[in-house]
Amino acid sequence: MSNHHDHSADHLQDFYDVAIIGYGPTGLVAASQLGQAGYRVVVVERWPTMYGLPRLTHIDGETARIVQACGDIDQAMRDSLALHTYHYVNADGELLLELEWKGKQCGYTAHNSIYQPDIEDAIHDRVATLPNVELLRGWEAVFLKQDDEGATVAIQRTNTAKDGAQAGNDGQWAEPAKSFRARYVIGADGANSFVRRSLGIERNDFGHKHRWLNLDSENLSDAAERFKLLTIFCDPARGHMYMPIGDNRTRFEVRLLDGESIEEWEDPATGWRWLQEKYGVGPQDFKFLRNVVYTFQTRMAERWREGHVLLGGDAAHAMMPYMGQGACSGMRDGINLAWKLDLVLSGRASAALLDSYEAERRPHAQKIMEMSLFLGQVTNEDDLQKAAARDEAFRSGSMPPMPPFPKIESGVVHHEADGSLLATTGVPGPQSRVRRGDREGRLDEVVGHGFLLVAHEDPLPLLNPDQRDFIAQLGCRIVVLSDDASVPGAVSELDSEMSGFMAQHCIGAYIGRPDFIIFGSVANVGELPALVDDLRLKLQWVDDAHRNEHPQLSLQERTA
Repeated sequence: MSNHHDHSADHLQDFYDVAIIGYGPTGLVAASQLGQAGYRVVVVERWPTMYGLPRLTHIDGETARIVQACGDIDQAMRDSLALHTYHYVNADGELLLELEWKGKQCGYTAHNSIYQPDIEDAIHDRVATLPNVELLRGWEAVFLKQDDEGATVAIQRTNTAKDGAQAGNDGQWAEPAKSFRARYVIGADGANSFVRRSLGIERNDFGHKHRWLNLDSENLSDAAERFKLLTIFCDPARGHMYMPIGDNRTRFEVRLLDGESIEEWEDPATGWRWLQEKYGVGPQDFKFLRNVVYTFQTRMAERWREGHVLLGGDAAHAMMPYMGQGACSGMRDGINLAWKLDLVLSGRASAALLDSYEAERRPHAQKIMEMSLFLGQVTNEDDLQKAAARDEAFRSGSMPPMPPFPKIESGVVHHEADGSLLATTGVPGPQSRVRRGDREGRLDEVVGHGFLLVAHEDPLPLLNPDQRDFIAQLGCRIVVLSDDASVPGAVSELDSEMSGFMAQHCIGAYIGRPDFIIFGSVANVGELPALVDDLRLKLQWVDDAHRNEHPQLSLQERTA
């Protein structure tokens, strides 16, 4: 893959709209979204190349739609496999818990096994086309200081830089730090985040650390077919699991017991011995791609924003992998931050809008963390009596059911008069395949990405001039589900995902956000003006007369 858009720090500008520290899933999404919006973005990544191996193996339909907004989704999903169930079994193979993963979400299979390098390459390839995004790989942030206008960031080459520049024997760096200014900084630099540590932000530890060996492999024989059903063995002697990595690879995981050596388990010979004893497979069936021991833990940063600096991904929340939601949560962070920064940087919304980021994302991530932690405790129970009681609780139905998947409940969502949320508010919206004129494809590909106002009739005549002007300045796409091409904004559905959703929930019109979360809906389109007014209020909208005296450059000027 070409690196021709990677930059040397010698070409650093003095000033950027946004600096992104870290280029994993969270940073990739933020870079693509802010870059496509035309902002001057610099990305600082300590590793000189893409990682190139799978860590995350699962994305849901919502996350697939985020990837679609950030890169070539067909490239990203070229080796994906639909996941329909997720089994937790005991040591005897008895089913304890089945997570039902069928259905569709956001125009995609609800749950998908994927190959992470395809996802990251697809987004990076989009970022590489954006001349306003500078990517500095083999560099790391070493200094961060804020003031009223933004932040100063200093960077130095890492020991992993391609040209070998590194710290000398005395610990001094081979070349001096280089610095730049940015209005906002996104710390997406992982669980050991420099950005978070530089701000003095502590983390709450939920406990329950466990060490697991990942054996990632390429499939060489039909033996891989028996491992396509994602299964976790909750064996008190030693937990283990297997799962597909897309369609052509398999991951095996084995829990390390107290006192066991990481070095011994990372020796491929130990892995082969385990697979032969447990499953009767060997090098004729699989080719190892990676043997690495991870420590699973659950930690949450005490705060996600300080002034002009915001945390996302593992820098903000590190969770156990049992829901397959770690990277999904980080990518939700990235797109949530990007659309809000777009409104703030363009002067359309007050900087106070950024406070809604943590208000929305923290409770959502924490509920997923708690669900993952529960499943981790189920999986890693090694006390024989407690494991037997666990099995009996599942067997008898006395184990409390898993809570529903969380939704956005505060921030930029519409509350009803009594303070409640409709069932469809705060959840990811549907995406049909549609036709408009001679264009055919997924909704966002046909009408564009951003705010959506979806209805069964032209909603604009119902809005007053100020409301229509607000909708236009917001860049909100009008989508009218109609086969009559003469209707303004008409799109013809090729499936019924959107119209079926609206019929099921008695929706006359709804507004979707750029991160695909439904802001709110109305049963009668006559109620739409009040919904639009509430959106304006929740966005901390800044009227034309009060816009920043020094507005951002236009899109054309920014990308010239």
